[in-house]
Amino acid sequence: MDESAGQLLRRILRRIPASKLKPVLNKWGALSARQLQCLPFSQARAPLCDTVLRLCEENGMTMKHVTELEMIYHIEYPNQGSWQVFQLCEPQDEALSSCLMEFRDQFKAHLKDLIDHVSIKIKKHEDEAVWIRIAWGDNFTKPNHFKPTYVVHYLQTPYVFISNLNVKHKPLLHQALVLAAKYDSLKDIHLSGRYLTSLRDLVMRQYKQAFPTNQPRPLHERNPLPSEDPNIENEHAKDMENVFQMAKEAFGDGPLPKLETAIYKLETKFKDTENGILSDRQEPFKGVVKFSSSSLLESLKYSVATGIASAPVTPLLSSITQKGRNYFVITDKGAGISSNTPGPKR
Repeated sequence: MDESAGQLLRRILRRIPASKLKPVLNKWGALSARQLQCLPFSQARAPLCDTVLRLCEENGMTMKHVTELEMIYHIEYPNQGSWQVFQLCEPQDEALSSCLMEFRDQFKAHLKDLIDHVSIKIKKHEDEAVWIRIAWGDNFTKPNHFKPTYVVHYLQTPYVFISNLNVKHKPLLHQALVLAAKYDSLKDIHLSGRYLTSLRDLVMRQYKQAFPTNQPRPLHERNPLPSEDPNIENEHAKDMENVFQMAKEAFGDGPLPKLETAIYKLETKFKDTENGILSDRQEPFKGVVKFSSSSLLESLKYSVATGIASAPVTPLLSSITQKGRNYFVITDKGAGISSNTPGPKR
């Protein structure tokens, strides 16, 4: 094992939580059952890493084996950074019939045509997701395995999830993805977060949604909210039901995808028709509002249902689930975000 492979392996082993290290090494399969039994999992991390490194050197492992371990860890525990969601647009006739082998071969061929030194590893997960690990180099340097880009694409869908992509390599990756998936373009849909599964559920609508109805369920047929007074007066029961129904219609009727932030950027011009103050100013005034929570959608739903936030739900909040976005630009023309509006810098 060369020095760079050993350094990367040590870095990966230190990153994996102690409770997850044994199952990840088991799934890796690079160490024999006897070697795994000899590992001191109950000891401190440093001697354990030293033992794993020694066994890997004895087995003659290379950078290929080390990157395989890193990829297994990312697939099993994908919440390791910030993911940004993109959508493939304008499919060609054969796009939906693309299979894994064809996509893999086309992607590797197109990306290697664009850049000389690049390392690509592709693996299909059990949930039909295609995972891609890319270590970038350039025309003069070898691929840097310490700062790889991860890409997740669900075949037969237009969605692509990307983590840790350098601005320099963005057009190269986008072009390779578009050509391999047989689409015409790839656009940023302005949705990002740590939880890959939640982002997937949000854009693919894989969570329990609620739809508008004029006949909300009676109060006694649903679970009361924690803050509800069991002795609430009857005249308020109907209003409470309507508010609760509005919250469900906006955010769903079950566990919600986990988002941590929503960002609203305001761009407006100052208007003073009487005094003409700042009337000659061409640049708009700008401001940013950021909502943060360990589970933002659940917090918003609870706030509406309990009356903390007003109902009906403003489109600025309901658009998170309806449009699958958590970055918006609000201008004088109204709330929303245009297709050519740049997203936040990451």
